[in-house]
Amino acid sequence: MGSVLITNIGRLGQVESQPPAFKAGLDMAAWPEITDAYLLVEGDEIVSFGPLTAAPARADKIIDAKGGNVLPAFCDPHTHLVFAGSRELEFVDKIRGLSYEEIAARGGGILNSASRLQQTPEDALYEQAAQRLENIMQAGTGAVEIKSGYGLTYADELKMLRVVRKLKENYKISIKATLLGAHALPVEFKNNRKDWLSMVTNRLIPEVSAEGLADFVDVFCENNYFTVAEMQEVIEAGYRHGLPAKVHVNQFNALGGIAAAVAAGAVSVDHLEVMEEADFTALKSGHTMPTVLPSCSFYLRIPYAPARRMIDEGLPVALGSDYNPGSSPAGKVPFLMSLACIQQRLLPEEALNASTLNAARAMMLEAELGTITPKKKANVLITKRLPSWAYMPYAFGEDHLQHVMIKGALIR
Repeated sequence: MGSVLITNIGRLGQVESQPPAFKAGLDMAAWPEITDAYLLVEGDEIVSFGPLTAAPARADKIIDAKGGNVLPAFCDPHTHLVFAGSRELEFVDKIRGLSYEEIAARGGGILNSASRLQQTPEDALYEQAAQRLENIMQAGTGAVEIKSGYGLTYADELKMLRVVRKLKENYKISIKATLLGAHALPVEFKNNRKDWLSMVTNRLIPEVSAEGLADFVDVFCENNYFTVAEMQEVIEAGYRHGLPAKVHVNQFNALGGIAAAVAAGAVSVDHLEVMEEADFTALKSGHTMPTVLPSCSFYLRIPYAPARRMIDEGLPVALGSDYNPGSSPAGKVPFLMSLACIQQRLLPEEALNASTLNAARAMMLEAELGTITPKKKANVLITKRLPSWAYMPYAFGEDHLQHVMIKGALIR
């Protein structure tokens, strides 16, 4: 691929010669930068950066940033990007006043998506997912986690993960796959939940691990879905087969799932819209990344996770899109940052850290992504000329990007 020199950078942000694994508390407002800078890329890695006056004299390709800013590409640690069709009729139901639970009770929600997915051939499912993936890449996402969970049969969960594997093979973006076999109970197991859970833990998880189809396991720990004890069972099965956990907890109710997940060493706990004092205490006791999903709150008109308090109490926070057809049918990270600033009172620099380094940490990718650091992957964004970093979340209706580079290759 040769060398690429980016010159005339107005602000080069998130520069770290020795980056931390994540940022927490007061450090989340730290966004180290160099003004009037250059960035040198060789192949798929960052080689060096510094003031423009110290830029190398030559490179195979030169990109003039024209005074725009450069920062690491966004990471999105929570999506359900592989799904079939859309659910805009449920969108209308929400406008008419039906709740998430009422829509689910009428056969909507996750079960609706499962029915559509089961009827969709793998090739068609891949084509839909590939288009969504290309869209978020154009908006600056350079790494993404993608869950199963809409299959709700042994064969269809595997089908979803095979689609994710094909996306990994065909695109430069870093992709992490998650088995969410315990997303909801299939209709035929409504009165026999033990057998479904046994299938997930004793059959599906071992098969997925053996085929290398997933990096993590996940559980929707919530009233009417899966209990804390069932979540622990899935987490333990995942660890037995080399698959750490990223789990859905505290979206509508605080059931004790955060404490159990932290104690079990989960990589992340995601949603967190409903928090009790014990949940903050639990998060402080471990190294699990709290991951908040503001576009889900925006779409469902439910409370936003208390990200401001988390940071004020010394915790880290990551941002994820929750891209899915029922509660967050969009996956563009710049809008998440705007919501985080406007609705959750994050400073712009905190939202940037939550969308880069901390989001990478929530996917166990912090060693290769999330900062501008030599030897890390060259996932970088070149913005238009901006008056400040705060302008990005402030002007939420604008496209701020000139170029997107993923692993050293310009895709935009």
